[in-house]
Amino acid sequence: MLSMDAKLTELVKRLREFAATNLECVILFGSAVRSDFREGHSDLNVVCILRSLSVEELGRLEGVVKWWCVEQKEPAPLFFTHEELRQAADVFTIEILDMQQGRRVLYGEDLIAKIEVPMNLHRLQIEHDLRTVLLKLRQHYLRAPGNAHELVPVLRKSFSGVLTLLRHTVMAFGETPPVHAHEIIARAAALTGTEPSAFDPLLRLRETGEFHGEIVSAYGAYLKALEKVLHALDHHFPKREWQRVKKTSN
Repeated sequence: MLSMDAKLTELVKRLREFAATNLECVILFGSAVRSDFREGHSDLNVVCILRSLSVEELGRLEGVVKWWCVEQKEPAPLFFTHEELRQAADVFTIEILDMQQGRRVLYGEDLIAKIEVPMNLHRLQIEHDLRTVLLKLRQHYLRAPGNAHELVPVLRKSFSGVLTLLRHTVMAFGETPPVHAHEIIARAAALTGTEPSAFDPLLRLRETGEFHGEIVSAYGAYLKALEKVLHALDHHFPKREWQRVKKTSN
């Protein structure tokens, strides 16, 4: 098994070989450049900036992506042109802010730093993504109510994304978020009036791979905590441009 640095060095080497002059830059972002990275557990998130995203150019990278995803078991790199990524700042606010606030340029010029992110849309993406997670969690529970064997993997899978959204919730309140998971949860909970202990089973699951506690109460507390965060976002940052007009009868 290759180390993190060895994997990244080999990835850049293969990208340069097969993309050639079409490759502008390769940037590592996320937990791998923060102090909460756990080798062997955390993912290596990479964005590649290409000059062209034609199917011919993408096809040349098939072997590289297959090696990275199948052999190295890492998530597929994100591919953009520089202009496309700049234009996407209004819909990928969370992702681009994550790139800007923690990145390592592996190859080429840093094309991320000067992208302007509209922060009013950042708050909307947090809500959208949180509501999507909440809906999926409810659907999973309906399929297997009270079944720890089925539901614990659901909790494990959801928590990484939820932790990111809690970190961005702190940012939406105008603060610089902490780095470590426990501190992120504590600060997000304080800002939103959420019970931080609702996330304790998820933290233990993340750190040890083992679930402790009663699944129904733990799952319920998790859902309630996410609902509370959403309520706080709506209360503190209302969507003033949206008006719900009641229909009146003639």
